[in-house]
Amino acid sequence: MKRELTERELTQIGPKRGGTPGRRARSVTVNVGESPLSWLHARGHIDGRQFDAGERLRSDYERAQLAPSITMNWNPVRVDGGGGGDLTPSERQMAAKDRFDGAMAQAGGGLKDVLWRVVCAGAAMSEAEKELGWPARSGKLVLKLALDRVADFYRIR
Repeated sequence: MKRELTERELTQIGPKRGGTPGRRARSVTVNVGESPLSWLHARGHIDGRQFDAGERLRSDYERAQLAPSITMNWNPVRVDGGGGGDLTPSERQMAAKDRFDGAMAQAGGGLKDVLWRVVCAGAAMSEAEKELGWPARSGKLVLKLALDRVADFYRIR
């Protein structure tokens, strides 16, 4: 279930000011379409099984529509049910929420915080570590443990 980026949206980011006297300001090119999870996978920090588990969890999070919204959803409602078998859209949403809740429960109390922040909220690893009050570079190990448990829940081999 690897998600491949078909189109890269690149942008230049850097300091707002011109730097210090005698030094040039630096900027980097960032692919804003790349999630923190795919960034970790592309650089070999997590394996394919862990990446697939994270993508599955994120997919269930989005299908369950758990993210906060600030406006009404004006998308047209599909009358035929969208080819999801005998389930109505509401039943598919509830099934995704049940899977999401089960996966988070499998991850456990100490691991699901970083899992939610990086996989579902899309926070960078360094940002998640700061928010949780963890030492730098400790989050990857905890995230890998959480993703292994989620992979077991989804039965990903």
